[in-house]
Amino acid sequence: MNKVLWRASTKQKKKSNLLKYENYLMNNYNYLPNGTYSNLLKWSIKNSKDFWSSIWDYTEVKGNKSLETILSKKLYKSKFLSKSKLNFAENILRKKDKDKAITFISENGYKEIKTWIELYRSVSKVVKFFEDNGINNNDRVVGYMPNIIETVEFFLASSAIGAIWSSCSPDFGTNGVIERFNQIKPKILIICDRYYYNGKEINVLNRLPEILSKIKSIKKVIVVNYPGKKLLNYKKFINVKIFKYNEIKKLNSSKIYFKKFDFDKELVILFSSGTTGKPKCICHRAGGVLLQHLKEHILQCEIKPKDNVFYFTTCGWMMWNWLVSALGSKASIVLFDGFPMYKKKDLLFKIANRENISLLGVSAKYIDNLRNFKINIKSKYNLKKLKTICSTGSPLSEDSFEYVYKKIKSKVHLASISGGTDIVSCFVLGNIYDPVVKGQIQNSGLGMDVDVFNDKGKSIKNRKGELVCKNAFPSMPIKFWNDRKYKKYMSSYFVKFPGVWHHGDFAEKTDNNSFIIYGRSDATLNPGGVRIGTSEIYSVVEKFKFVNESLAVGQNRENDIRVILFVVMKKKFKLSEKLKKEIKIKIRKLASPRHVPSKIIQVSDIPRTKNGKIVELAVKSIIDGKKLKNIQAIANPNILKEFKNIAELN
Repeated sequence: MNKVLWRASTKQKKKSNLLKYENYLMNNYNYLPNGTYSNLLKWSIKNSKDFWSSIWDYTEVKGNKSLETILSKKLYKSKFLSKSKLNFAENILRKKDKDKAITFISENGYKEIKTWIELYRSVSKVVKFFEDNGINNNDRVVGYMPNIIETVEFFLASSAIGAIWSSCSPDFGTNGVIERFNQIKPKILIICDRYYYNGKEINVLNRLPEILSKIKSIKKVIVVNYPGKKLLNYKKFINVKIFKYNEIKKLNSSKIYFKKFDFDKELVILFSSGTTGKPKCICHRAGGVLLQHLKEHILQCEIKPKDNVFYFTTCGWMMWNWLVSALGSKASIVLFDGFPMYKKKDLLFKIANRENISLLGVSAKYIDNLRNFKINIKSKYNLKKLKTICSTGSPLSEDSFEYVYKKIKSKVHLASISGGTDIVSCFVLGNIYDPVVKGQIQNSGLGMDVDVFNDKGKSIKNRKGELVCKNAFPSMPIKFWNDRKYKKYMSSYFVKFPGVWHHGDFAEKTDNNSFIIYGRSDATLNPGGVRIGTSEIYSVVEKFKFVNESLAVGQNRENDIRVILFVVMKKKFKLSEKLKKEIKIKIRKLASPRHVPSKIIQVSDIPRTKNGKIVELAVKSIIDGKKLKNIQAIANPNILKEFKNIAELN
C-alpha cells in the first residue's frame, strides 16, 4: 500500500464546503451521508439529474432553471437543464464592491489590481463598444493576448452579449493563430502590442499584417497596450478598422443588461494542441462550463469567498478558463504573465506567499524542476494561507508528491488533477474527505462515472487500461465547429467503446477508487504486444543526477515496437556507454525488463507544447519517417531537427 502523505483534520472537514453541501442534500434530496466521499460520488452518479440541479441551487446560479433533462444512450445527445436560461458573465460578476477581484503581475514585478466594481465597469465599457460596433449574438470574438486583466474583460464582455470567445496566447506564431482562428471566422480580433518572456520583449503587432491578410473575416481590431507600457506603433489598413483599447476605457460605464441565453448557448471555442494534425475546434456550452467549474471550485477544491486563487497558465490553455471561473465563487484571482522562473526559480511561490494565495496551480513539470534544483520552499516562505496545491499538465511523479510535503508545505492539500481541453474541466481530481496517497489522484469528480477499461471494454482495477467516462455530464462539448453530423466528435471519443466516452489517457484505477495516470494512450509503448506507460520510465530515469529530462517513444521495427529513450543531460555531463548501462540496469530493476530501451540517445532539448506537455507522438512520427502535419503548437519546433535521420535508429 502506498504511503499516505496528508489527511484533512476533523476541523477542516467540519468547516468544508463538501460537508455543507452534504447537509444541503440531506435537507433537500433525502440524501443519507456516511462521512465518505465514495458515498456522495455514488449518489451523484445514480441521481444525475438531481445532482446537477442541486449544483445550480447550492451555488446560487443566477438564471431561470428548468428541470428538463434528457439523458440519451448516445452521450453527446444528452442535455442537462435544457430549457434553463442564464448569462455566464452575470454569474461571474456577482460581486460589485471594492474588494480585490483580479491582480495582474508580470515577470518583472509590475503589478495592477482591479476591484470588483472596477472590473464590472470595465466590462460594461467593452459591452457598449461591442454593441455600438455591431458585435452580436453568436459572432466570434478572438483574443491574441497575454494573461492580463484586459483579456478577462473582453472574454466576459463577449459572453455578456452572447458572442463566442476564443483565444491564443502570443507565444503562438502567426501560422498557429491563422490555422486556429481561420476555422471559426471571427468578426473582431483583440491583440496586445507585445509580451515579455524571460526578460525579452516580443513585438506582436508586427504579425498583424499577415494575420489580417489570411483571416478575411476580421473587420475590426482592438489593439491593447501591455500593462504599464505605452502602445507600440502599428500599421493602418484599408479594409480593417483599428481601435485603441484606451479609447474604450474613456467610454462611460453603465449597468450591463445581461440577456438570458439557453443553457446550451455556445460560450467558448477551445483548440486541441494539434501536434500531429489540424487543431480541433471544440465548442463548449455556457451552462455546462459554469456548473462544472462551480462544482470543481467549491466542492472539489474548497474555494471560498475572498480566497485568492493563482494558476500559472496562458490564454491558450483551458486552465485559463478554469481560473477565470473562480471569480464565480466570489474568490479573487491572480494573473501572471511571463517566464515562471524569471531571475528566481521559485518566483511563483514568492508571489503565492506575498499575495496570500489559497489555491496555487502549477504544472507537474514545474514541481519536477523545483525538485531537480533542490529548492527548499519551506525554508524561504511560510505560505500561511496556502490550503491547496493543484498539479496538472502531465502525471506528477511519486518523488514530486513527496517533494511537495517535504520541501514546500507539510499541511497542504496536494490535488493532482487530470481532464483536458475536451471537457474544459477534470475527470479525476481531489476532495477534502479522502487522504492524499503518494502517486495517486484521489478520486473522480462528482457526477462523473469515470472508470478504466481493458481493450475489450471491461472494467478493470489495479491494471493499466483506458480512462473512460460511462455517463453524460454538462461540460461535454456541445459540438466541434463545422463538424457536420458529429463525425469528428464521434471519432474523437466514441469509436473505441461505443456509448462510452474514451478520453485517450492510459490509466489505472485502484481498489480505493483512486487513479494513476500514465500519459496519453496514443503515446504508450507496446513492445512485444504488452502496453506500458512512458511515465514509469521517466520516474526512474529522472532520478539520475546526470539526467535533466527524458522522452520515451516506441519505434516500429520488424513487425514489433522497440523502446527508444531520449535524454537531456545536465550541464557538464555527456551520455557515455557506461551511463547508458546504468540507466538500463535501473529501469530493469525499478520498472521491468519490458521498459528497458533498445536505444538511449542524447539530445539538447525535449519538444513540448506551449502548455508545457512533452510531445511524444510528434517524435514517434519523426523517427518512423512520417511527416508532421502541424508544428505550430510546439513551443520549440527547431529542436525537432535533432530527431530526424538519427543513424542509430535506421
